[in-house]
Amino acid sequence: MIEGIELVELKIINIQEGNVYHGMKASDVGYQGFGEAYFSEVKKGAVKAWKKHSKMTLNLVVPIGEIGLVIFDDRDDSGTQGEIQTLNLSLDNYRRLTVPPGLWFGFKGLGDRKNLLLNLANIEHDPAEGDKKGIEEIAFDWSKLI
Repeated sequence: MIEGIELVELKIINIQEGNVYHGMKASDVGYQGFGEAYFSEVKKGAVKAWKKHSKMTLNLVVPIGEIGLVIFDDRDDSGTQGEIQTLNLSLDNYRRLTVPPGLWFGFKGLGDRKNLLLNLANIEHDPAEGDKKGIEEIAFDWSKLI
């Protein structure tokens, strides 16, 4: 696991009237405060990459579909510098991925229908605190994610 990342199994509470899907509470690992929550739709085969935040902690959950996530560590002071980590999130692997500031990340839609990523961020979006790279600027074979 890349240094600083947390992966937490989430509860699905089955009830007759419709299931309840846990997301996050203030006492959870990874909670750094609340700034905003937003959803990102990712069409099958589409890749959204690369982004790195300098202040924002991401808490990513996939309540609909399946999404492959990729994290790249280029931090000078990290024990996992140069490593890439991949994982798939879905209801079959219902977990919350916490990504601290300073890591590059991207994701790809894997499900046949709608794929929805929820980010429970600790701060409000600020374009000045993030950095972007083109998909080709970090060497990763996106076809590996299936």
